Amino acid sequence: MGEGVITEGLHAAGSVSLWDLFWQAGFIVKMVMVGLMVASVWTWAIIVDKTLRFAAVRRQLNNFENRFWSGQSLEELYQSLSDRKTSGMSAVFVAAMREWKKSFEKGARSPIGLQQRIEKAMDVTLAREMETLESRLGFLATIGSAAPFVGLFGTVIGIMTSFQAIAGSQQTSLAVVAPGIAEALLATAIGLVAAIPAVIAYNKLSADAGKIGLRLESFADEFSSILSRQIDERQAQRPAA
Repeated sequence: MGEGVITEGLHAAGSVSLWDLFWQAGFIVKMVMVGLMVASVWTWAIIVDKTLRFAAVRRQLNNFENRFWSGQSLEELYQSLSDRKTSGMSAVFVAAMREWKKSFEKGARSPIGLQQRIEKAMDVTLAREMETLESRLGFLATIGSAAPFVGLFGTVIGIMTSFQAIAGSQQTSLAVVAPGIAEALLATAIGLVAAIPAVIAYNKLSADAGKIGLRLESFADEFSSILSRQIDERQAQRPAA
């Protein structure tokens, strides 16, 4: 007889699904769960989008480096890119070449001033590219740090509601307490489901953005040195002309 009661109790407990727990929860706990689920969906959307974008950016960097170091003249490369929407190294290259051409067309005489303007143009473009790479990563950091506490808030509200119901019914058996506690703990579980991927993805994507940023900065430094040598060569040729 005792075994039959235990079996029936286990069967009843096993028949309660997560969906049932959600619908049995109070209004505030439901809102917390819905908010966390929406945040989780948006988190995964950002993760997928950023992963694909970073892969595309790395391909673009590799393709541009191959073209840049292939021996093609800077003028030809600039003409092929100047009318396109560029990003990454291409954008840095076009910004530097555009400033280079404008300065010489206006008869720039100061090599130091020209070098500073070129470096400034590349710095502005680098900052813009890094801002694009790092966009929406802050959302992942926010979800990773805040979601567990939001879930815990829902759990606290759910447990308080359960205790109030227990006090009102004057029953303290496990069958009465368990459903309310389970509903409350579901909020914490959803918070962790939203937070864990967000933290992992933020660390990974931030590291990837940093590596891409280093490649862009290295290219900008190399290209600045190349243009500096060409500026010196032109300045040396002017007295002879």
